[in-house]
Amino acid sequence: MTAKLFSSITYKDVTLKNRIVMAPMCMYSCEPEDGTVQPFHLTHYETRAIGQAGLVMLEATAVQPEGRISSFDLGIWDDQQLEGLTRVNERIHAHDAKSAIQLAHAGRKSQVQGDIFAPSAIAFNEKYQTPKEMTKENIQATVQAFKDAAVRSKIAGFDIIEIHGAHGYLINQFLSPLTNQRTDEYGGNRDNRFRLLREVVEVVQTVWNGPLFVRLSANEYNPNGNHIEDFVYFSTRLKELGVDLVDCSSGGVIPAPVNDYPGYQVPLADTIKQQARIDTGAVGMITTGIQAEEILQNNRADLIFIARALLRNPYWPKQAADELHVELDPPKPYARGWI
Repeated sequence: MTAKLFSSITYKDVTLKNRIVMAPMCMYSCEPEDGTVQPFHLTHYETRAIGQAGLVMLEATAVQPEGRISSFDLGIWDDQQLEGLTRVNERIHAHDAKSAIQLAHAGRKSQVQGDIFAPSAIAFNEKYQTPKEMTKENIQATVQAFKDAAVRSKIAGFDIIEIHGAHGYLINQFLSPLTNQRTDEYGGNRDNRFRLLREVVEVVQTVWNGPLFVRLSANEYNPNGNHIEDFVYFSTRLKELGVDLVDCSSGGVIPAPVNDYPGYQVPLADTIKQQARIDTGAVGMITTGIQAEEILQNNRADLIFIARALLRNPYWPKQAADELHVELDPPKPYARGWI
């Protein structure tokens, strides 16, 4: 029997050759501070495609300049950023991998110069500046920015879009009662807190008909925050909206200790998959092929997002294949070393 980790899976008209995803990881390597792709990014992402990841997902890419986590982040708020993003896609696709981009806005966790914005004027901690509470005009401008970014994603040639609703960034800030103290239709009850994410999903879908993923932080590590039943609810709503997969991470909405251990976030993906009946991605300290295969064989998730293990070893899929006794077709320039 072929290992499930190396079986294909299709979302809409995009077929991934295996279930291995390079997770989005900020590289903070845009030295011109203009959001454009640099030579580093070309090498970084192409190498993981050569390494046989089925899906290579770019780091959090800002839809507005003030939405960057840092001034060294990639951006997709301007047409001048399209050339580099298109080149990244060309290099990923040259190696039979599919590409994804994570569209993001940092909200109150932005550390760029100038004003930053959030649902409520509450700083992340004493080291961060206090954001401005977003007006409805600010909110609509940001929703439009996600739409414009989706258009650019299509032009640049990405196969999949992921909306970043995790790690305490803007959409997560709206979802969480810990950070959303609004009294208008974007705050208060669960449906109101979900409103921004719903509007972003709906507006993206007006210009994007490809697979759409959403990343959620499905544990806020605070008794006064959202709980897993809230994220099952949000995920159910996302499925109703036509979202294809929920990428299940955790934490980041407020400063809080996290007890991380191998596979510590897998139960979140498992619960959401079973209860919301939507495909999920498992991520977080998944480091071996055997571990990844167990998750898939026990139907706990549908995709395996590999992060730091792929930073350590761009050829992690080869390592996993060896563990699972799977023969991969080696990339021709490296065939002598893979056989």
